[in-house]
Amino acid sequence: MLTKAPKGTMDIKPSDAYKWQYIEEEMRKICKQFGVKEVRTPVFEHTELFQRGVGDTTDVVEKEMYTFNDKGDRSITLRPEGTAGAVRSFIEHGLFNEPQPTKLFYLISCYRYEKPQAGRYREFHQFGVEYFGTQSPAADAEMISLPWTLYKRLGLKNLTLNLNSIGCPKCRKEYNEKLKDYLKPHYDDLCETCKNRYDRNPMRILDCKSSICKDIVKNAPLLIDCICDECRDHFENLKKYLTAMDIPFEIDPLIVRGLDYYTKTVFEITAKNENSNGTICGGGRYDGLVEELGGGYVPASGFALGMERLLLTMEEQGIEILDDNKLDIYVGHIGDENSFFAQKLVADLRNCGISAERDHLGRSVKAQMKYANKLGVKYTVILGDDEIAAQKAKIKNMDEGSETEIELSAQAIANHIN
Repeated sequence: MLTKAPKGTMDIKPSDAYKWQYIEEEMRKICKQFGVKEVRTPVFEHTELFQRGVGDTTDVVEKEMYTFNDKGDRSITLRPEGTAGAVRSFIEHGLFNEPQPTKLFYLISCYRYEKPQAGRYREFHQFGVEYFGTQSPAADAEMISLPWTLYKRLGLKNLTLNLNSIGCPKCRKEYNEKLKDYLKPHYDDLCETCKNRYDRNPMRILDCKSSICKDIVKNAPLLIDCICDECRDHFENLKKYLTAMDIPFEIDPLIVRGLDYYTKTVFEITAKNENSNGTICGGGRYDGLVEELGGGYVPASGFALGMERLLLTMEEQGIEILDDNKLDIYVGHIGDENSFFAQKLVADLRNCGISAERDHLGRSVKAQMKYANKLGVKYTVILGDDEIAAQKAKIKNMDEGSETEIELSAQAIANHIN
């Protein structure tokens, strides 16, 4: 057990870490272009934050949270998602007093106790963006365009943007009564979880994974047919903004999302691959969440996507991420005395901004070059008595196989490499 990661978790090995670094860098670049700034929140929060924010009738809160009492007997939960913590931070630090909108992003680990499967883990990683302080459908369209643009830049194909509107609390109150009327004759056939949701939050039944419940709700009334005029105008303008940005979309009236805080806009981006057609991003508007968590009324919207699912989708689509973290040069040496000069040269090269490595295992020159090949270095140089005495050596371009005699100084080598 000591040498095996807990179920539902995984190590990101050095042979894969560069892929994560590449994608994270692309995410940071696009956020800068959109004027979105990073927020970093604790990995755990008070349990009540997620109960009130995510919703106590959701699967996340009912079944999946990692919750425990700390030594002060306070109920603490490892974050199952990123929005609630971002909202708490927005309120706590008075970001609503700054010029609006406030645009935040995060790259975080999250925790949910659920059955591990392809692209889904108990510890997983999210990239999320939150827009605070605007109720404009133009802001929704811009927020949706961010992951859409990111996916296009990463080379993803066969993408579909699915949209829906789930209205405001006023719409949903009326819709919930219609839904309950529809479900009432089927109540005895619902799963136990959905029976509990029937009075507390019947909309959650639409998101149930039970095949029986899915079959029951397939002919249920659609919320999008029941939204008020203000919500309908918002949705129509959102579609116009997306069309103006040349972002295609489809209307999917069955999207409700799995968290209780959503209002009006909800969306999902799916990727169709040879063997799967899965959701790789989801989000929407949540105008009441800031107020629900103790702030004033601040309209907001956002999305989140899973890093593991994104990497799996890229792999399924044959998108290769090149490893550009290879070392610039390997400094080999002959003899123990020349090891000191090699040590100094490597240190000087690093101070010049060059990535460099040397032998630490007492390998022969042949073994050192074999190791350099495995590292995939761009250049090699070997230091023997003659090279150090003359202060000149041959630097080899490993891709071309060509050699060039060069002054044996870090700056000269750096100039040659660059």
